[in-house]
Amino acid sequence: MNFLEVVFVKAINIKSSYFQKNNPFYFMKSFINTTLFCALLLLTSFVEHKPHQVLSAGIWRATIKMQGQELPFNFEVDKKDGKQVIYIINGEERLLLDEIRFFKDSVQIPLHVFDAYIIAKVGEKHLQGEFVKNTPKNDYHLAFSAEHGVKYRFADQSTPPTTNFSGKWETYFLKDNGDSTKAVGVFEQKGNLLFGTFLTPSGDYRYLEGIVEGNTFKLSTFDGEHLYIFKAVSQDGVLKGEFFSGKSSLRKWVATLNPKASLPDPNTMTFLKEGYDKFDFSFPDIYGNKVSPSDEKFKNKVVVIQILGSWCPNCMDETAFIANYYKKNKKKDIAIIGLAFERSPIFDESKKRVEKLIKRFDIQYDMLVAGTQENASAALPMLNKVAAFPTTIFIDKKGNVRKIHTGFAGPGTGAYYEELTEDFKNYIDKLLRERM
Repeated sequence: MNFLEVVFVKAINIKSSYFQKNNPFYFMKSFINTTLFCALLLLTSFVEHKPHQVLSAGIWRATIKMQGQELPFNFEVDKKDGKQVIYIINGEERLLLDEIRFFKDSVQIPLHVFDAYIIAKVGEKHLQGEFVKNTPKNDYHLAFSAEHGVKYRFADQSTPPTTNFSGKWETYFLKDNGDSTKAVGVFEQKGNLLFGTFLTPSGDYRYLEGIVEGNTFKLSTFDGEHLYIFKAVSQDGVLKGEFFSGKSSLRKWVATLNPKASLPDPNTMTFLKEGYDKFDFSFPDIYGNKVSPSDEKFKNKVVVIQILGSWCPNCMDETAFIANYYKKNKKKDIAIIGLAFERSPIFDESKKRVEKLIKRFDIQYDMLVAGTQENASAALPMLNKVAAFPTTIFIDKKGNVRKIHTGFAGPGTGAYYEELTEDFKNYIDKLLRERM
């Protein structure tokens, strides 16, 4: 009991003793006193433990600590449909978080479709807590904090830029064994602000945003699942950098300005093995019903197979595009089947992740629970490999595989995204025009 509760209990005990001895209406007065006490106690408890039911509206600056670094990002607290929502901001991206949950003096913020969340103690102008990613070992916890009203991402320094990083950069991410992975960096500099991304054979690093100081830059992104920090210094026209990813991954990289920088053809990396002429499978949907491309409902239709995972941000970008495309074109002879390879081998757990994906993007085509991320290649033995998530397979009306596209250049890549999505539409139109 707190002090007020003790005082009220003692007062009632004194009055009860008096009324019991001297007042014929003891029972009625005792009942009234007890009722008043309970009501006042409830009010006292409410005042003392009232939870924060709102976050301060407007811009916040947040940081997540990783590998001795601070990954900064901004978010905005706003209202949608009468309730508070959060938009994570990376460059032009505004990623909606609409499941804010308050309890006592804290808030839990589920992060989009991903199996991760932020939990923090709420102050009027500050949040202090953790970024948590659900893993089998339950070991992914990183310190999180946020301050209201701070608009900058990286702290605005007084050092003016001496290098313009705008343009296309031929990039190599170096491995410990001496090998490297080729990428293309695409940047746009506005004063001391820098925006852009890296394209790789398997996708892109989505929206990056940062700052230029002298001949160096820093970029970051946080999409709810991945945490990326890029740092670089320009020396004699060569960029030498570091790439921090998540809790422990650190890779060196180098880049040179090259307007003609390119990547391997994404339509040749994944292909049907010799001896296979069809792409077939049988996996359950979220209701447990088996679905196969050979089912009658897919007969004489152009079929697009989308290999994805709810954990994959590039898949999120592709799903947003394909879901919208299908809603506009579903009356045509086209079908789309999503094969979700999740992190958990347990069907019910994977089903929850897929259900959230379906709800978030209003997916109106078949989504199947196909297995785990690690066994995707084994689950689809007709392919040489599943080289990347997502992978998109185009099948004509006769059931023949016509094209397999590895990866997806998301909206953060600008012109690359426009070109890819336009090619997607045109290629399907071509398949639709073909006669049986």
